[in-house]
Amino acid sequence: MGLLLALDVGNTNTVLGFFEADSLVATARLTTVRERTSDEHALALRAVIEGKGRKVGEVDDVIVSSVVPPQDFPIRAACRDAFGIDPLFIAPGVKTGMKILYDQPSEVGADRIVNAVAAVTRYGAPCIVVDFGTATTFDVVSASGDYLGGVICPGPGISADALFSRAARLSRVDLHRPEKVVGKNTAQSIQSGLYWGVLAQAEGLVARIRAELGEPGMKVVATGGLAPLYASASPDLAVVDSDLTLRGLKILHDRNADARPLRRS
Repeated sequence: MGLLLALDVGNTNTVLGFFEADSLVATARLTTVRERTSDEHALALRAVIEGKGRKVGEVDDVIVSSVVPPQDFPIRAACRDAFGIDPLFIAPGVKTGMKILYDQPSEVGADRIVNAVAAVTRYGAPCIVVDFGTATTFDVVSASGDYLGGVICPGPGISADALFSRAARLSRVDLHRPEKVVGKNTAQSIQSGLYWGVLAQAEGLVARIRAELGEPGMKVVATGGLAPLYASASPDLAVVDSDLTLRGLKILHDRNADARPLRRS
């Protein structure tokens, strides 16, 4: 049985998922390099696949969610070179099964739509998806399954970079969960802000979204690389799905399978 390769191209990392039928059989994470060429992408893809003990020829199709437009063409060219496949990109025209009630639907990041589709399919509506990535995003789906919009905040990494670059006396610290909110030195105080401050922001926004929509029991699904770290301290973030975007890509691939061309020889 062949493999579906799902690529989630983010600002910081590119996550790869390999599906065999409905099972996610392997994942990998690469640093997103905005200057990477198509040849470099092809080499990296081949190396990851072979590193997982599979063969390049097993890849039957590729689906891509990208928020880094300069990399779209090199990735498309790399997939054609490595697999003989023209990948399906999440873009306007792709069937999602979800109404996008944004003022300009094309402005919504592909990953946010993918996450919303996956959350509704796996956990039901209404729901809020909190993605702890380069940015911390909140995506809101109504009880009828419509994408209503959301919130975009600087992620912990962006906040830390801004703090350290603008405050000469502050030095970098590791991001982890401090035992107490009140720091007893500068490093502890920064760590508390980056952890408890971001968590309080997430909990506060979840509460406001629930109140605004009149849905006090609205389910929250946390995802992104930092989701387990923050979810460990909050009952609002009890549902963590680290592979939500990859699973959403699989769902959207299936919904658009009838329109996919056969693999080139």
